[in-house]
Amino acid sequence: MDAFNEFLGNINDVIWANWVLYTVLGVGVLFTLWTGFCQWRSLTHGIAVTTGRYDDPDDPGAINHFQALSAALSATVGLGNIAGVAIAIALGGPGAVFWMWVVGIVGMALKSTEVCQSMLYRNMDDPDNPHGGPMFVVAKGMKKWGLGWLGTILGVIFCFTLLISTITGGNMFQAWSVGDISREALAMEKWVTGMILAIVVAMVILGGIKRIGQVAGFLVPFMCLMYIITAIVVLAFEIDQIPSLIALIFRSAFEPSEAGGAFLGGAAGYAFLWGMKRALFSSESGQGSSPIAHSAARTNEPVSESVVAGLEPFIDTIIVCTLTALVILSTGALTRGGDGEGHDGIWEVPPTVIVLDATEADDDPHHWIVGEPTSFRISEETDDTSLAGKTSLPKRTTESRKIDGKGWRDGDMVMVVVEGGDKVHKDTESNRAIFYGEVKIPEEAGQDSYIRWEPVSTKDSSVSHFDHLVETGELKLAFPGLYKEYKGASLTAYAINRVIPGLGTWMILIAAWLFAISTMISWSYYGEQAIVFLFGRFSQAVIPFYKIIYCLLIVVATLPIVKTTKEIGNLSDLGTGIMLWSNIPIMLIFGVVAMTAYHGYFRRLRSGEIKPYDKD
Repeated sequence: MDAFNEFLGNINDVIWANWVLYTVLGVGVLFTLWTGFCQWRSLTHGIAVTTGRYDDPDDPGAINHFQALSAALSATVGLGNIAGVAIAIALGGPGAVFWMWVVGIVGMALKSTEVCQSMLYRNMDDPDNPHGGPMFVVAKGMKKWGLGWLGTILGVIFCFTLLISTITGGNMFQAWSVGDISREALAMEKWVTGMILAIVVAMVILGGIKRIGQVAGFLVPFMCLMYIITAIVVLAFEIDQIPSLIALIFRSAFEPSEAGGAFLGGAAGYAFLWGMKRALFSSESGQGSSPIAHSAARTNEPVSESVVAGLEPFIDTIIVCTLTALVILSTGALTRGGDGEGHDGIWEVPPTVIVLDATEADDDPHHWIVGEPTSFRISEETDDTSLAGKTSLPKRTTESRKIDGKGWRDGDMVMVVVEGGDKVHKDTESNRAIFYGEVKIPEEAGQDSYIRWEPVSTKDSSVSHFDHLVETGELKLAFPGLYKEYKGASLTAYAINRVIPGLGTWMILIAAWLFAISTMISWSYYGEQAIVFLFGRFSQAVIPFYKIIYCLLIVVATLPIVKTTKEIGNLSDLGTGIMLWSNIPIMLIFGVVAMTAYHGYFRRLRSGEIKPYDKD
């Protein structure tokens, strides 16, 4: 798994290079100016269209504007808003929130443009079951230019990126996150969560886009309102911190974030990277996925649905993601103290950092076998190398048990923060790093519980700045306390629990299940449309197999394969990144077509040619 995770990390380093993010921002600014600031039109005319003022039941399509928006939002307003935001802040610091706002604003223009294109080129062979998305845009659009063969190739490429994103971010990230929070709240085995999710999702997706639209139309407003109310209640307790937090967010977007507690610190560039990545993952702006749901909308005016689509990033990023970020920052969850028993969670006799060669490790399966090259290990102060890789487990502090109502449980992931020397890591601008371990509580009576530490190699970029300290023994614990690792959604739940003990666990548990189910059912439809494009008239024979595989992968994601925040972040980033690479060029190629239709629609709206539908 380490090798696979490193492989994903290397790919993500390429597809998420800074110039890629600058390009996405630039394209968003381009269409913001080209549309004449469509953000305002989405917040005014878009709301009117969504509420049904322009709905004509005789127009072609499968679902109304509100259901189309709900279906698309069910894929965007999800665990990216709970777990994704937590990951962005945990890795990039408070400054990541600023860049999420930027993506939310320009994302409204990106979303409006890509949906406009898909509506113009959607397949209406069956008016009650339309098909759309960037693959149909590039295939039909280039065919009109006499380049049908090239359009087909580009459409196939997009479909492959769509399927990868469907499997990773749209499916496995969701299932993994729900499995993690369900284990926290209910001590439920993750694979059991996976089985339940797979069954529920299967029951919905078998009904097609109409059932998805109906379910999303009910779930999305309910779950958004429930989550927003909870966040506002928590923030009411911390209202005095909000002004200073807003200032911190702006400051940290351009200056390094200072390390503290469980937070390593973050360079301004790292805040930019993670804020952009998580916001793009959450809102799906520029990915080309949401247009697939919007293409099913019942309308004769393609641009009307594109204006509705602009509301997605506003709701998803500007409102919901911001609330999550403020909850985490205001409650002190990011820079929390330790969980180990003692004063402020400190070990009475803290472990020390040692270097162990591969030849010194034994073959006992209860101990870590050190890999090549020389790797860091945590061990109690002893000359007995057989203890390398494991330490005794201190009790949890009274305060920690009060927050979530639990002691240590077998399988809990924990971490310590180490530091050494003056050399800093480029991403965190800090001389600190995190070592992860797993709590082991033997079933046999009389055996002591312990922590088994994860392998950390000097090849790992997160500890590369410690290379010169390997042989000197200068590496030490920055804070001699043990932290429980809260991954994604669990960190958001922990933040709420710090204000109202117990509420966060149950609130995020319910929200995570609803958000994940709604996201997975929408993404299953996106992947299905890729199958339709790839297999044409044979797609109806392939789709049942696709749905079976999709549901099986839900279970796979909850198996004990992916453990840490970094690993699941790599998985979800892969899907988002490759879709941006394939969709942004399509948006630019057909930008003139979309903008011509967009401005033509609003000229007719201003002239009175387009009017609200008279239901009488």
